Amino acid sequence: MLTNRFLNLQKTVSLAKNYLHTSGERYEIQKLTRLRVVDNSEIGKQAMAEGKPPRCIHVYNKTGVGRIGDKVLVAIKGEKKKGILVGLKQNQKTKVPKFDSNNLVLIDDNGTPMGTRIHVPIPTILRTILKEKTQAKGADYTKILAIASKFV
Repeated sequence: MLTNRFLNLQKTVSLAKNYLHTSGERYEIQKLTRLRVVDNSEIGKQAMAEGKPPRCIHVYNKTGVGRIGDKVLVAIKGEKKKGILVGLKQNQKTKVPKFDSNNLVLIDDNGTPMGTRIHVPIPTILRTILKEKTQAKGADYTKILAIASKFV
């Protein structure tokens, strides 16, 4: 009788493994990741107030995993907008701070930010990253650094 119970328990556990998600939580930006808009753009403020944060549609790099300073395409309030990642939850390299949320600054097609202020501190490593991308891509990402109020 004890063996029957053990066999039934084994069957239940094996069935549960098929239906339950057992992998660990991943702190990286990929498709369908929710982001937090940290500038004062009108569309960003409305989306965050309604409790419908933007979701990542595409990451503009070869790996498909967003890192700090990468450009992403997001769906926000039924529209497609581009943005720059300025703070991430995932483990970072040395001397790059780890944030509590995945922060995003919305930009236009030519790289100018849609807002006029960034409300959270941004990492100082972002200065070198965005300056390199400005020279390589032709878009002017240095304006994001100009509207930042604090650096970490």
